[in-house]
Amino acid sequence: MYDQNSILIVTTLFVLILLANELGYRLGHYYQTKIDVDVKTQTNTIQAGTLGLLALILGFTFNMALQRFNNRSEAVIHEANTIGTALLRTNLLPAPLDTLAEQQLQRYIDLRLAVSASGTVMVSELHKLENETKKQQHEIWLTAVKAARVDPRNVTTGYFIDALNNMIDAFGRRNAILALHVPEVILFLLFIVFIVSGALMGYASGLGKKRTTVPAMMMTLLICLVVFIIIDLDRPKRGIIKVDQSSILQLKVPTEVE
Repeated sequence: MYDQNSILIVTTLFVLILLANELGYRLGHYYQTKIDVDVKTQTNTIQAGTLGLLALILGFTFNMALQRFNNRSEAVIHEANTIGTALLRTNLLPAPLDTLAEQQLQRYIDLRLAVSASGTVMVSELHKLENETKKQQHEIWLTAVKAARVDPRNVTTGYFIDALNNMIDAFGRRNAILALHVPEVILFLLFIVFIVSGALMGYASGLGKKRTTVPAMMMTLLICLVVFIIIDLDRPKRGIIKVDQSSILQLKVPTEVE
């Protein structure tokens, strides 16, 4: 489901709920004159219980998606802090390795920003960017090794190596958090409850004398909008709601205009 378009998923859900509502209404209208008031009352009670279950699962899923979004935002800030620390500590390296390390880190920042903006690219391109990032990490590490051989003091080169280790750890942590999503089984359960709720609303409406079309449509629309937000929160690199990358972007050195 993660590979499918969010609008397509929500539109499909909207249509399925409307179809279930229509089928439920026709079934209720068929049994309208064949059941008594007690059955109608019990149907309304079951409908209220189903809507309560719907609200519970919806709130649980929304909170799960929001928590993952917040974790991704915190991971970006943490990685930006580690990269910024490594950039500052390049000044502790002996020349000309200090300039070389700074240039390599700026290239590393470009790669991390490219990954953040890669929501619509192919999977092969994402793997290519990740491989380039790891390659750049290796090049920065080789520069740190050369600096350690020239100046093995802990208060100079050692500080930079420590910052570099933290930066690489932040890279792995952020990638791991990006791979976490709301389990699809929860989303499928949510969709099933939505469709059943739509059928029950239609059935209860069919048992009455008049059909509540507009309220049912409005509720279905609101439900689908909330589902869209949940799915959008769970997709950090595409959609409307994206993780803010300004903390990493601020590390870029402005290009001088000649």
